[in-house]
Amino acid sequence: MFTTLKNVPEQPEYDLVVVGSGAAGLSAAVFAAIEGRSVLVIERTDHVGGTSALSAATTWVPNSLHAEKVATGDSIEQAARFLDGVVGNRTSSRLRDAFLRAGPEAIATLESRTDVHFRPYPTHPDYESDVEGSTLRGRALEPVAFDGRQLGADIDRIRPPIPEFTLFGGMMIDRTDIGHLLNLRKSWASFRHAAGIIGRYGVDRLRKRRGTRLVMGNALIGGLLLTLKKHGGTVVTACSVDELLTGPEGVIGVNAVQGDLRREIRARLGVVLAAGGYNPHPQRRAEMLNEPVPSFSPAAPGHTGAMQDLAHKLGARFGESNLDNAYWAPVSTRKRSDGTTAVFPHFVLDRSKPGTVCVDQGGRRFVNESTSYHLFSRAMFEANRSRPTIPCWIVTDADGLRRYGLGMVRMGTKNLQPFLADGYLVEASSIVELAGKIGADPAALSETIAHMNDYARTGVDPEFGRGTTDYHRVNGDASRGLPNPTLGPIATAPFYAVKLTPGDIGAATGLVIDEDAQVLGEGDRPIGRLYACGNEANSIMGGTYPGPGITIGPAITFAFRAVRHALGSPVSSRASAPGQAA
Repeated sequence: MFTTLKNVPEQPEYDLVVVGSGAAGLSAAVFAAIEGRSVLVIERTDHVGGTSALSAATTWVPNSLHAEKVATGDSIEQAARFLDGVVGNRTSSRLRDAFLRAGPEAIATLESRTDVHFRPYPTHPDYESDVEGSTLRGRALEPVAFDGRQLGADIDRIRPPIPEFTLFGGMMIDRTDIGHLLNLRKSWASFRHAAGIIGRYGVDRLRKRRGTRLVMGNALIGGLLLTLKKHGGTVVTACSVDELLTGPEGVIGVNAVQGDLRREIRARLGVVLAAGGYNPHPQRRAEMLNEPVPSFSPAAPGHTGAMQDLAHKLGARFGESNLDNAYWAPVSTRKRSDGTTAVFPHFVLDRSKPGTVCVDQGGRRFVNESTSYHLFSRAMFEANRSRPTIPCWIVTDADGLRRYGLGMVRMGTKNLQPFLADGYLVEASSIVELAGKIGADPAALSETIAHMNDYARTGVDPEFGRGTTDYHRVNGDASRGLPNPTLGPIATAPFYAVKLTPGDIGAATGLVIDEDAQVLGEGDRPIGRLYACGNEANSIMGGTYPGPGITIGPAITFAFRAVRHALGSPVSSRASAPGQAA
């Protein structure tokens, strides 16, 4: 399965060549391989999986076969109204319709013909849950845990998770595991679950380099990789592409480079670009990212934008009407013992919990802390135009730190000294002292904390409306019985703060494609046999972030549509979801 360019035959020819090995690239390869087609995947880095492997791999696909397990009453029309309300005219409604109608079939194909399996999380609301057509559950799917032992030695080819998101030096956990770990002393079922995954990890580390129970992004990539292996797919890592070969009918292959070796590789049916977009591209970062241009990104390192540059030479272009050119999350950073920098995205585990507040450099709030990570970061950029807000600070007290943690400081951490010693965590015996340590106005920060404590007592945030939507409340802590599950007192010394900056977690702007993921050139005509999906393609969400998994859901779906088109059996944009009439 895995090979080197040296071992690729002279004058090689495959049905499909895929550049990139994240969720989009591997999905495209798998959709072709299960139809008996020969496939070559080219990956720039040493590991497969891209940013998808580092992510939760939540997959937003409305009306899939899993939806009715947790919700009823959704429809393509309702999902379309929701996207119309959030995205508007920033992208083509035809593309969104193509996604909504083909997405369920793509998921059903994975479930029935591959080693990838999903589950709906009981409650996982759309982020913009106050927009007409939103739902509390059913649209966001999560990968089922995958047994990496099935891959043998190839498990080591999967990009490992972010270490700071693991336990015990590498044990992967998902949100279900977190719930059981928090309740292991309260519930026999939770104790049994926690003991099972910890015991499994312990045995794994005695025998192997890493844990074999894969969850979230690693589970998705593991299932795709196993399927590709079973169907004879070929993967070359540490290999780049420096030219798209063309002929009378369009793109006919690629020129691959590995060290000093070059190979012209022909593709009978087409080339799929799925290399993750432009995030580390120096010129594109300067041109397309918000000011000040973020210094840190938790995205995988292989997303150089090189494939987009090659596509531009053939007449391709970028989308131009997106609200944002990237997807954002607030991040904190810390030096690891090996000298590398850990970039930790603050999604929902701390910001939305009671007993936290986020303040600008003056000590005043600027945002609803419980909003989505994308909107939170946009608020940082917006506020920074009028007052210093980048970086900002997330603040909590001793009780909040114990209950929920703060960034890389996990809940229940007893030894805080390493985090205090390197400055990641700031500690103070009073709010006034904390203000001095983080450079804020003591009076302003004291007033902010006093207001938050008032809001915690009443359950009402008159400034920013924290806790007023389903999305806010789900990510709070209803178990404490507070008037508002997102608001709690900040009153127990010592007090703590962690510095946050915006980080780009993925590209929103990419190559313009049609409903079948064909890259469009001059006059909106397809560049023959050239496809793009994932963050390589312009997001159908128009630089907005409506719900969890709105990158991976379309990535899989347009990989599906691309392969179907390349095979000569394109999916109709009017196709129906399973069980629905056309």
